[in-house]
Amino acid sequence: MALNRTTSGARWRVRPDGPEKVTGKLAYLTDMKHEDQLIGRVLRSPFAHAGIVSIRTDKAKRLPGVHAIVTHADVPGLNRFGIVNPDQPVLCEDRVRYVGDAVAAVAAETADIAERALSLIEVEYIPLTVIDSPELAMSKGAPKLHPGGNVLHRNQYGSGDADEAFARCAHVVEETYDTPRQMHTYMETEGGLFIPEEGGRLTVYSPTQHGYKDRMQLARVLALPEFNIRVVSSPIGGSFGGKDELNVQPYGALLALKSGKPVKMHNSRWESVRAGLKRHPMRITMKTGTDAEGRLLAHRVRIVADTGAYATLGAEVLNFAIEHVTGPYRFPNVDVEGVSVYTNNGVSGEFRGFGGNQAIFALEGQMDRLAERHGIDPWDFRRMNLREPDDPGPFGQEIVRTDGVRQTWTALAEHPLWLGRDHMLSDPDKPWLRVGTGAAFVMHGSGLGFGIPDPAGGMLALAADGKIEAIFGYEEFGQGLIATLELMMLEQFGIGEGDLRIVIGDTDRVPHSGSSTASRATSMMWKSLQRLRGPFLQRVLEEGAKALGLPEESLRVGVGGIRDAAGERVMLTYKELADSVSEEIRFQTHFPFPASPTKRVGAHYLYSYSAVAVQVEVNLLTGRTKLLKEFHAVAAGPVVNPQGFLGQIEGGSGMAVGFSLTEDAVMEQGAYLTRNLDTYLIPTWADIGKDIEVLAIEELPEGDEHGPRGVGEIGSVGIAPAIAEAVFRATGKRIVKLPIDPELLQELPDFLGKPAE
Repeated sequence: MALNRTTSGARWRVRPDGPEKVTGKLAYLTDMKHEDQLIGRVLRSPFAHAGIVSIRTDKAKRLPGVHAIVTHADVPGLNRFGIVNPDQPVLCEDRVRYVGDAVAAVAAETADIAERALSLIEVEYIPLTVIDSPELAMSKGAPKLHPGGNVLHRNQYGSGDADEAFARCAHVVEETYDTPRQMHTYMETEGGLFIPEEGGRLTVYSPTQHGYKDRMQLARVLALPEFNIRVVSSPIGGSFGGKDELNVQPYGALLALKSGKPVKMHNSRWESVRAGLKRHPMRITMKTGTDAEGRLLAHRVRIVADTGAYATLGAEVLNFAIEHVTGPYRFPNVDVEGVSVYTNNGVSGEFRGFGGNQAIFALEGQMDRLAERHGIDPWDFRRMNLREPDDPGPFGQEIVRTDGVRQTWTALAEHPLWLGRDHMLSDPDKPWLRVGTGAAFVMHGSGLGFGIPDPAGGMLALAADGKIEAIFGYEEFGQGLIATLELMMLEQFGIGEGDLRIVIGDTDRVPHSGSSTASRATSMMWKSLQRLRGPFLQRVLEEGAKALGLPEESLRVGVGGIRDAAGERVMLTYKELADSVSEEIRFQTHFPFPASPTKRVGAHYLYSYSAVAVQVEVNLLTGRTKLLKEFHAVAAGPVVNPQGFLGQIEGGSGMAVGFSLTEDAVMEQGAYLTRNLDTYLIPTWADIGKDIEVLAIEELPEGDEHGPRGVGEIGSVGIAPAIAEAVFRATGKRIVKLPIDPELLQELPDFLGKPAE
């Protein structure tokens, strides 16, 4: 299926949440208010690394309008959070480890009073040595940032004998690649409304990608049973991984319970910058060798990731990067090691692509350099070394077989953008503008990987008002989940929009469906409906036949209710059916995300594939690179929602343009030099490619039971290496560091350097 902004067809429809979003009518969670609410604020450390001598709150407590102040002494349960590794203090006790570490929080009647109260809290610090790089953190004698030292996690993978293989190589390329600290820059910054309820319950309205995990963590912090906490987690104004961990939730919850009043919190952009998560900066050194014909023989990789002050999902991101540094290629001899390191920099965490973006930028750079050494077309060089359909995964694990590698390679090889790459001439009237084309390959794992709890499931029910409810524990944060689920229900069940109610993002109402992350939600909703459809429809028809006194075979489920077999008229509305049944019609399913039987933690079972080609224009006067055209061939199974599919690829691509060309949250000595969006340049409509074509390759092998794969991440992964190669084709300059420094590309054309005649 070819998709672009002008594509039309029967499956293209108005997105259910679209009109309210584009008109500004939709109430996001941070838009919520309560008539009796207080305003919450957090006092954060101005130091990247310091000991805490004392925290004095007496003056702030006496300020009129202040209803609650909390420090670490007021945390009733575990004073730590983190989904996997809870090592981040809710409120620091004896030390702060980054600019933004939380020390105290206040709830007051107005924002001004809350800010004034923060200024009255007296904290005495003793500045400590700032560890502002992984290299410094791992140096001999470096101060320990955590009891276990400065290394969060190490991982390695090897096969064959890399040393022996390198000795046999005809060509060896060794390069070091650096990637930036990228911000998620969601439009809705972190926040929420926290309401204490009768009976000691707490209701949390706050953006997150996993309401059940928030509930679990808050229960630990507050020393409450999980059932005493309700988390409403949708709709969300963007996340991209940045709201998967707790952010303001512990402070809002503590303040609400202590004050006995609703508390609203909403971060400013500067608060979001200093306290929010970022993409892991990585330094990746690769040594890759080939034989005389161009076959890959050996691959050695060393990864150093800056996880910042606390763990978050740093270990898991590193594991994903290690898995993906071999990509869709056959390497008989591999030696990969990686380390994720604590520093006093801003906290790194989950981000769209989850370490794959950094890994693929480096890997594809190696492929292009080796192709040049051999004098082989870079796309043909890749074809020589691609995995075959029956090959195992990067760790040697069993994976689900598809022909996605060959299909995407062929699609790009035959596309006009790639076929015309050698005929794109610069404008003779503007010799300072150079045009180039580059391409990249992506193999991207779906789900959390082997050994990591990855539950899935959902529920279908006929409500008392006659609505068929699709109930899932996922969140809508812009990815189009509601639209996708609606389309699946309409197409698979034959009902109408008016018959359906979608229930998501509320721990009091939905089952545990797992996280809305890792390109898994669409796959797991589809699988859930496959499991639920038969039992649900059978029961509906059984009860309908009973109510009508007709045989089941004379009836069918359709728009508006149970219809005659021909579907011509409604025999029984769904409301009438609901009124007639003595026992509620409700079915639920639970199952794990499919995992490889090969037992290696983090190894994936399902992969999607993408081939990306881009055309860029480089201005030699300014050094700026402009993206002109894009082509994405994506093999991810059946397309459920064409608009959503295209939107995910386009959106991921736009984010990757920033990763490639403009975005870097610059830090110096542990302090952000970037404080707002005026100095942090995210791509606008003028910067992203206007000419984007997406080819969705939907075919799966016969017998594949896994259905559509998610595409929320894959569109963001291949753009950077493709742009880097296109820049090389335009200028002859190789890129090893992102974002691309314009000064590297600036040249003085000959005609400008000559005196006038």
